[in-house]
Amino acid sequence: MEIVLASASPRRRELLTMLGLKDFKVIPAVGEEAPTKGMTAFDAVCALSLAKAEEVSKLCPRDSLIIAADTIVALDGDHLGKPADEEDAFLMLSRLSGRMHRVYTGVTVMRGERIITDYERTCVSFRSMSEREIRAYIATGEPMDKAGAYGAQGIGALFVEGIEGDFFNVMGLPLCRLSAMLEKLGYSLI
Repeated sequence: MEIVLASASPRRRELLTMLGLKDFKVIPAVGEEAPTKGMTAFDAVCALSLAKAEEVSKLCPRDSLIIAADTIVALDGDHLGKPADEEDAFLMLSRLSGRMHRVYTGVTVMRGERIITDYERTCVSFRSMSEREIRAYIATGEPMDKAGAYGAQGIGALFVEGIEGDFFNVMGLPLCRLSAMLEKLGYSLI
């Protein structure tokens, strides 16, 4: 059975490799991410992960096991995806400074006609950050390809005061939830 990760995220690749999966293919979904305005964060990430899995499934053998995910940072009813540019990253990080926000990741696993979609939610608290710190962090380039404009597993960890829930969810792939979903499709990680 072929395992396919429907994501270009290097963090998701690293996490699957960390679990001992070595022979998986990476086929990133390239379709346009639909707007999530008016949707709850968990509905949005579930819909986006399902769309990615369905798109990639058309490129794979029917019995492939496809894993797709999408992550959104939610604050004050807004969904913060990847920043469009450095100024967008600055605005996002300024809003997150000194506050708690939620990270939602939708995960879809698909094998043939069997499809399971679920999500994980994690609360993250940031310490207050100065404008200098935010601009210096943006200058590292780390925020530019991450939902909410930060990586808790990198330099962004300097701003994280606390995490309540699945840390790996904040990295973009909730491993405990994924493991349970894969078990339902007859695939065990251990």
